[in-house]
Amino acid sequence: MIQRLQSVWMLLAALLCACLFLVDFYSFHSMVNGVDTVSHVRINDFYPGLLLALVVILLPLVAIFMYSNRKRQITMLVMNLLVLIGFVSLMFMHVNNMTTTMAPVTNGNYGAGAIIPVVCIILMIMALRGVRKDEKLVRSQDRLR
Repeated sequence: MIQRLQSVWMLLAALLCACLFLVDFYSFHSMVNGVDTVSHVRINDFYPGLLLALVVILLPLVAIFMYSNRKRQITMLVMNLLVLIGFVSLMFMHVNNMTTTMAPVTNGNYGAGAIIPVVCIILMIMALRGVRKDEKLVRSQDRLR
């Protein structure tokens, strides 16, 4: 059902992932022609990360409305978890490649964009637990009939 707690977790995960477009993933200082410049790594600037971020936003929103087919909902949630893990690893590899190929980096900091996917993974795990609990409850009710 839409009003279940796992739907709230999925909606919060989708909203948090939508916030990825507003915050920096990584910012660093580099020396370019003797001038200290600040560069930002954002989701909008990296197209594979942008595509994965869109998938990460859309999958939980679609899964919310699959409440009548819990097995498919579980599959979508697991798929979203895998895409989230791939997204995080892709973004960390992108940051690593950027900092090693550019001018010497003097100081770098991960921003809120690096924390948000981890929080989304936790929210998706909580939603997955809720859907599995509902599936278990329905199976136990079917046995009683």
